[in-house]
Amino acid sequence: MNNNRNYPWIVVGLLWFVALLNYMDRQILSTMRPAMSVDIMELQSAAVFGNLMAVFLWIYGFMSPVAGVLADKWNRKWLIVGSLFVWSAVTLAMGYANTYSQLYALRAIMGISEAMYIPAGLSLIADYHSDKSRSLAVGIHMTGFYVGQALGGFGASVAASYSWHYTFILFGFIGMLYSVVLMLLLRDTNSQVDHGKVASSGTPLLKGFSLLFSNISYWVILLYFAIPSLPGWATKNWLPTLFSENLEIPMEQAGPLATITISISSLFGVILGGIISDRWIQKNVRGRIYTSAIGLALTIPAVILIGYGQSIIAIVAAGLMFGFGFGMFDANNMPILCQFVLPKYRATAYGVMNMVGVFAGAYITRILGKSADSGQLGRDFALLAGIVLLVLIIQLTVLKPKENEKLV
Repeated sequence: MNNNRNYPWIVVGLLWFVALLNYMDRQILSTMRPAMSVDIMELQSAAVFGNLMAVFLWIYGFMSPVAGVLADKWNRKWLIVGSLFVWSAVTLAMGYANTYSQLYALRAIMGISEAMYIPAGLSLIADYHSDKSRSLAVGIHMTGFYVGQALGGFGASVAASYSWHYTFILFGFIGMLYSVVLMLLLRDTNSQVDHGKVASSGTPLLKGFSLLFSNISYWVILLYFAIPSLPGWATKNWLPTLFSENLEIPMEQAGPLATITISISSLFGVILGGIISDRWIQKNVRGRIYTSAIGLALTIPAVILIGYGQSIIAIVAAGLMFGFGFGMFDANNMPILCQFVLPKYRATAYGVMNMVGVFAGAYITRILGKSADSGQLGRDFALLAGIVLLVLIIQLTVLKPKENEKLV
């Protein structure tokens, strides 16, 4: 099947559903607190519920570099299949949990298992696609995360019709069933299989880290990934609140408006950003960097407008601009990485990037929580535009690839 010229796109399709399940299964918990707190009294406390959400984030972040190393050393097919099966089994098990301690332990295990997917999945797509289609392939895959995040919001609806126990069991069973489909249809690249044999014969486990951190371009890529993660996570966690406060509308209206605005525009951004990048790089070796920079530049005025806007037209337009620009940026992170990092270390490199991005998200979520309590959420959100502009200038100044893809 690997020799089928359409198989690289089949891989994107197969992993698109994994990406959807990855975000959907982590997201459903956030919508079902009211239903769950009836049976598990501790969840009536927002602080306790926050701890349940936070344990996933911190463990997920710490495990991301480990996941990257494993993806560079082992067969990525089985890492992806195992990751999906375990986090789906955990989701299913949450349907049988009766205490807060059980939920906490399961959420921690989910952080480990879900972290294993993204470095392996993105590096597999990058290896299957050449510079002519890599950004579009990654962009299409990223839409799975957006759709999964949106579908996760329907967890409360399913719980209201049936029960929160049934919702976890249903979603978990779907993922476990799909892992069987992957076992039958997904294949790793031949080069990775061969490399795995070599790696297992004695390549130093941490050699990838030493090579990455001795590369100044990788440090810039890390910074360029981390800083936009600040407004990226800020919009995920605080945009509904900003919409509600600035437009003076109830959260029941602000939540869907914020989510739909960002999700739809991001979908268009990753697709168009992928197409533009794949074409531009055929004419200019910095085409991916320029495409990503254009997308990130669009988020700068958007962040300011979201923070200070007072009319629904201004704020929704800013949300659409932010989502579209961030989508263009999102579609090109792994493809840009491929221009500076060898294939056998790309999963490790992205694992570290993912960790830095998640920790940046955890940090800004906490900071903006204090801003919200002091009534300065809009102002402090808008200030993020300044540091995004700074990192954009650094990226354009320093990152100068010499080839479309680093192979030697």
